[in-house]
Amino acid sequence: MRLKRLQRMAQPKACGWRQNVLAAVIPGMPAVMTRFPEPTPSTSMDNTRLFLFAALVFVGMLLWQQWQADYGQPAQPVSQQQNRDNSSTAGAEIAIDDLPDLADSVDGKQNQDSATVDAISTSPSEQLVKVETDVLRVLIDTRGGVVRSIKLKKFPTSIDDPNDYLELVHSDSDSLHILQSGLRNKESTAPTHHSIYQVDNTEYRLEEGQAELVVPFYWTENGIEVVKSYHFKPGNYLVDVTHEVRNRSQQDWQASEYRQIQRSRPLETSRLLYTYTGSVYYNEETKFEKVKFDDMEDSQLRLESKGGWIAMIQHYFLSAWIPNQDETNLVYSIANTKRNPATYTIGLRSANKVVPPGGSGEFSSQLFVGPKIVNRLEEISPGLELTVDYGVLTFISKPLYWLLSWYHSFVGNWGVAIILLTLTVKTLFYKLSETSYRSMAKMRKVSPRLKSLKERYGDDRQKMNQAMMELYKTEKINPMGGCLPILVQIPVFIALYWALLESVDLRQAPFIFWIRDLSVMDPYYVLPILMGISMVIQQRLNPPPPDPIQAKIMMALPFVFTVFFAFFPAGLVLYWVCNNTLSITQQWIITKRIEAGASK
Repeated sequence: MRLKRLQRMAQPKACGWRQNVLAAVIPGMPAVMTRFPEPTPSTSMDNTRLFLFAALVFVGMLLWQQWQADYGQPAQPVSQQQNRDNSSTAGAEIAIDDLPDLADSVDGKQNQDSATVDAISTSPSEQLVKVETDVLRVLIDTRGGVVRSIKLKKFPTSIDDPNDYLELVHSDSDSLHILQSGLRNKESTAPTHHSIYQVDNTEYRLEEGQAELVVPFYWTENGIEVVKSYHFKPGNYLVDVTHEVRNRSQQDWQASEYRQIQRSRPLETSRLLYTYTGSVYYNEETKFEKVKFDDMEDSQLRLESKGGWIAMIQHYFLSAWIPNQDETNLVYSIANTKRNPATYTIGLRSANKVVPPGGSGEFSSQLFVGPKIVNRLEEISPGLELTVDYGVLTFISKPLYWLLSWYHSFVGNWGVAIILLTLTVKTLFYKLSETSYRSMAKMRKVSPRLKSLKERYGDDRQKMNQAMMELYKTEKINPMGGCLPILVQIPVFIALYWALLESVDLRQAPFIFWIRDLSVMDPYYVLPILMGISMVIQQRLNPPPPDPIQAKIMMALPFVFTVFFAFFPAGLVLYWVCNNTLSITQQWIITKRIEAGASK
C-alpha cells in the first residue's frame, strides 16, 4: 500500500495548481477552479512540462536580475561622497593612457603614437567654466574642454528638495562619469582632452529669449589654431560640439577627431530591480549592442562603424555622442583598472582630415545628456530610442509605452494612465481569459463525477483515463482549454512590466494622496497590502488543492508576494493591483454565469 501511495504521488498532475502559481506570479493570469486529473498520462506529461517551462522562464528572469544586482558587478569601495561643486574635481586624477589610437594617415601609412603622450601632466583640472541653461547646469574644464559636471534642472534627486538637481555627469574621488573629446595626430599639433585651452569668460548663461549660447575654448600651437565650441539651446539636452581648425603653418596639417565617455562602475545597484548600467553602441550593420564593463576588461572593442552613436546608459538617463551619420568612425573601448576607481571608456574616432596651409576645417558632432524620453530620442538619431532598454520584447513594450503616453496626454496623471492601460490590455485578452474561466468552471462542475470515477477505479489508471475521456467528450470539455490561453498572454505582461520599469515619466510622478512618486515604493505599503488581499480573494474563488502541500504553498503565496512587492515601485504595484481586481471581477462573473446555467 505504501508503494502504491508513493507511485500515485509521483504521477504527473494536471495544469491546475501550476496555473495557480502562474496566476500569482503573473497578474491577470486566470487561476483554475479546481485540480483535475489528466486525460492521458502522455498528455499530462506534455502539459506539465509546458507550464513548468513557462513558470521557470519567468521566475528565472527574476532570479537572473537579482543575481546581476548582487554579483554581476564587483563591489566598489564606498567612501564618503564629497560635495559636487567647483572643488569636486580636486581628487580626480586624469589617466594619460586614455587616448585612442592614431588614425591612419591620408596617404595610407599607419601612424604611431607619439612618445610625448607619456609626458602629459596628470593635474586633474585647470579652471572650470560654468554654463547655465533652463534645463542644464554644466561645468567644463579648460583642460581639454572636458565636461566634468552636468546637472539636470528638471530632475531633482529628491521630490522633497526640488533645488537639489540630479548630477548625471560628475567627477568625484570615488565615482566618475565625464565626457571627453579632442583631436589627435602624429606630430602632437592637435589638442587632446589633456591640452590647456584659453577662455574669454568663466561663466555663461542662456538668457530668456536667446536662441543659442556658444561657449568657445581656444588653443594655439605651432601655427595651428583650434576653437572648440559648445552650442547650447533652450529646453534642449542636445549640445552641438565643434572643433574649428585654422592652419597658419607652412605645411599640411592632418588629424582625427575623437569623442568618448569615461565612467566608473556604479557605487550602488538596486537589490530588487536590476537595470543595465554600462556602455552601448549602435549602427545600421550591427544595430544595438551592449559593451559591459567586464567585456572591456577582457578585450578592447575595435569596430569600423558608419554613422550610429555611442552611449553610457543607466536607469532613466543616458549620455551619448552622435557623429555625422555619413561619417565612418572607429568604435573603441578602453579599460583602466589600475585607477581607483577603475574607469571604462567607450569612444568614436574619425578618419584623418587634412587642412592645407592657410586653410581651415571643421569637425562636428552632437552630445546628448538627459532623460530617456522615447519620442525625443527618436528625433535625434536612428536607434537612439533603443537605449530605453525593454530587452527582447521591445516590439511589444514600445506600443504599450506609446499607449500609456497617449492616455497620459488626456488624463494628465500617470497613475490613472496605468489604470487605463491595464484595463485596455485586460480587454484585449478578455476572450482568452473567458475561454480559460469557462473551461475551469466546467471542470469544477464535473469535479464530483471525477471524484466518483477515482473512487470507482482506484489505482487502475488505464480504465480511469478511459472513463474520463468519455466524460469529457460527453460534456464537451477541452482539458487544455484553461491552460493554453495563458501562454499567449505571458510575453505581453512581461513586456508591460518592462515598459513601466523603464519609463522615466514615472520618476517623481504623483498619483493620489500619499503616493507622490510612482517610481519608488509605496511609503505606507498600501498598494502591496491591497495586492496581497486581491491574491487571497482569487484563491477564495477556487477550491483549495486536494494535496496538503500544494494547499500550504498557495496559502503562503499572498504573504510572500506582499513582502516582495513592498519594495517594488508604486507604479508597478498599481498595475498588479488593477490587473488582479479586473481578473477577480471577470472570474466571478463568468463562474456565476456557468453555475447559473448548470442549475437550470
